[in-house]
Amino acid sequence: MSDLQLWLMLVNSVSGENKTARMRIWRGLKASGAAALRDGVYLLPKSEGAQAVFSEQAREVIAAGGTAHIMTTAAEDHAQQIAFVRLFDRSTDYSALLEKLNAFRRGVAKLDEAEARRRLAVLRRDIATLGAIDFFPDGSRAQVEGALGEAEAALNARFAPDEPHAARGHVPKRDKSRYQSRTWATREKLWIDRVASAWLIRRFIDPKAKFRWLKKPKDCPKTAVGFDFDGAEFTHTGARISFEVLAASFSLDSDPAVARLGALVHYLDVGGISVAEAAGFAAIMAGARAQGSSDDELLRSMSAVLDALYASYGDISGGKS
Repeated sequence: MSDLQLWLMLVNSVSGENKTARMRIWRGLKASGAAALRDGVYLLPKSEGAQAVFSEQAREVIAAGGTAHIMTTAAEDHAQQIAFVRLFDRSTDYSALLEKLNAFRRGVAKLDEAEARRRLAVLRRDIATLGAIDFFPDGSRAQVEGALGEAEAALNARFAPDEPHAARGHVPKRDKSRYQSRTWATREKLWIDRVASAWLIRRFIDPKAKFRWLKKPKDCPKTAVGFDFDGAEFTHTGARISFEVLAASFSLDSDPAVARLGALVHYLDVGGISVAEAAGFAAIMAGARAQGSSDDELLRSMSAVLDALYASYGDISGGKS
């Protein structure tokens, strides 16, 4: 029996007259990915996260005048173990997301950029939410993640055909004194990595930086410092996006708030680990672009948002602000 998965079981009871509390508790358990064995009996694979979820719901139950008990258990045999695992099968949910991704890819040519990015951000968030409660991942998850990559590629092919490819090699440290009062150049029609990188440059690297927005990367002047395009001095390298490359190059990634911003920009640019603020930030960015602002105006307005996020992250992490 020692090789069988351990499980946590929550057994709770709330008066049927307290419909509001019952609904709130049910929604919380559903969002956590808990499986219902029967009314009032829920199951999760044992983990610290599962313990925290059930403990929180147990407090809700008791506050509503009910009773709650959390128990650790194991399946009686392998047959029951398989039956328990099947309760957490997410393949139907992944199939629904896969169809939405395929529909997005087929229809992206008919969407304007703001709407296309909004829809993809919603899909990315939904995939991350499902992934967080996919306790026994299989091929369905990999298939959907692959389809997400294809959808992102389709979006970039339409709206950002010059999106850089990741270069190989390490990120060397740079001397900030060599990058003062410079002209920095990147592709026009700023999106998240470029606008965040420009903010980082002006905020921490070159306060007197001037920016030039390029119609094509080949238009970059030889004296300008290029970023976020193929062949630029600062661009995607290995697993790092341009923002992260700039942060690492000038030793800014030791600042916890900058690192958290890097995680946000990384997720929105190439996917990966979900960040809670991502959907909101993407919506603000899309809205700012939809107003028809120039790239200079867009950088000014989004710099205020990034300043606020940086200050917030600094407060949370105890970093500089």
